[in-house]
Amino acid sequence: MPFVVPRGPELPPATWSAYAVTTLGVLPLVWRRRAPLSVLCAISFAGLGYRLALDGPGQPLPYAPLVAVYTVAALSPRRARIAMMVLAVPLIAVGVAVNTGEVRELLFTLIVFFGACTLGTLTRTRQAYAAAAERRAAEQAVVRERARIAREMHDVLSHSVALMVVQAEAGPVAVRTDPDRAEAAFDAISETGREAMVQLRRMLGVLREDAGDPRGPQPVVAELPALLERVSGSGLAVSYDTTGVVRPLPLDTEATVYRVVQEALTNVVKHAAADRVAVRLDYGRETLGITVTDDGRGPAASGPGGGHGLIGLRERAAAHGGTARTGPGPGGKGFEVVVTLGVGQ
Repeated sequence: MPFVVPRGPELPPATWSAYAVTTLGVLPLVWRRRAPLSVLCAISFAGLGYRLALDGPGQPLPYAPLVAVYTVAALSPRRARIAMMVLAVPLIAVGVAVNTGEVRELLFTLIVFFGACTLGTLTRTRQAYAAAAERRAAEQAVVRERARIAREMHDVLSHSVALMVVQAEAGPVAVRTDPDRAEAAFDAISETGREAMVQLRRMLGVLREDAGDPRGPQPVVAELPALLERVSGSGLAVSYDTTGVVRPLPLDTEATVYRVVQEALTNVVKHAAADRVAVRLDYGRETLGITVTDDGRGPAASGPGGGHGLIGLRERAAAHGGTARTGPGPGGKGFEVVVTLGVGQ
């Protein structure tokens, strides 16, 4: 400003040497994030030298030292902040005594100093809260992903192993009475095992760092007939029906539909002792209904507490803004799983 607006004759003139020293008192701010306390000391000494040696045009506020104080309060460890407080207050008192010695200037300087400290402390606190929130979000994402992988592993292994156990138990009996049926049972065991291995390889491939689109390996609704055919090989009479306008669904929704039907059929095979099971998909404008009904032993067959599979059904439904209900079938007979998913128009 002294080069633009003339200074009064009673004031010292603005010289290039004075502004050269002022510049030296500002340049250290470039390194303020790397060494906050050292930069504060350098700026303070430059200001003191300016005041004692040149006493040229000053500023109403010590801008550079205030920025350095703020940076120390925001970025430095606790020991450095304490050191700044211990050293700054006496130095402020000495500087005021050398300048005017007035209480007004002392109070003003202390208020400005602690104001910069407060702003830096608030910034440090806000950044700490933000970092903690990011860590919590990352941890929750890991938990959700682990739960998703656990559901996928449960669905694949539980379904395949249940079918293999049923076929293996029926095989020895069929060997003595119906060799052809026994051979078909062993073929079904082999096919189910290979299919389980294929799905597990796909799932593990998604976990590899060099995997491509993670949605690629997910099953789709078009694969339901093959799933039902494998289940029918265990001796169940399986029917499949759809209502409404059949249309393509988002890939994650298609995978959920497949897994819901798979888990419901697994429960039938493992627990229901049923002869028949019916699968129906109801396509609505904004929802998709999945109903799996059997003529087996009813709710008691689902096991204590509903089992992890039924919990997984509810989690999958909730992830799509839907609901899952299990209970007795029509007329109180058998067991029924009803899942509704939100799919939009």
